[in-house]
Amino acid sequence: MAKQKNTPSKLEVVEPLGARVLIRKDEDKKQTKSGIHLPDKIEIPTLTGRVVAISAQVANDEDYPIKQYDRVLFNPKHGVPVDFEGDNRLYVIPVEDVVAVFRREASGDE
Repeated sequence: MAKQKNTPSKLEVVEPLGARVLIRKDEDKKQTKSGIHLPDKIEIPTLTGRVVAISAQVANDEDYPIKQYDRVLFNPKHGVPVDFEGDNRLYVIPVEDVVAVFRREASGDE
């Protein structure tokens, strides 16, 4: 009887090419800021998300201060949805469509 090798299964990854980033879109809000719960069919569209991966071109370009795990505001107009997971919240976005990066200011209490 032949032994089977226990080879670990390789994970499939998405690596954006060119001047693009891979973003996991935040979930749409089901409640307003004032606390009103919205019906299931009505949601406030969210245009924010976390950078999952960046292309080598963007990583090497000093004009784009975007890093992995940054929270960003983006325009999804030119985004390409990645059918990679069941919830389908991954999008490949041209870096030009990333309009803002959320940063925390360093406190002066150090």
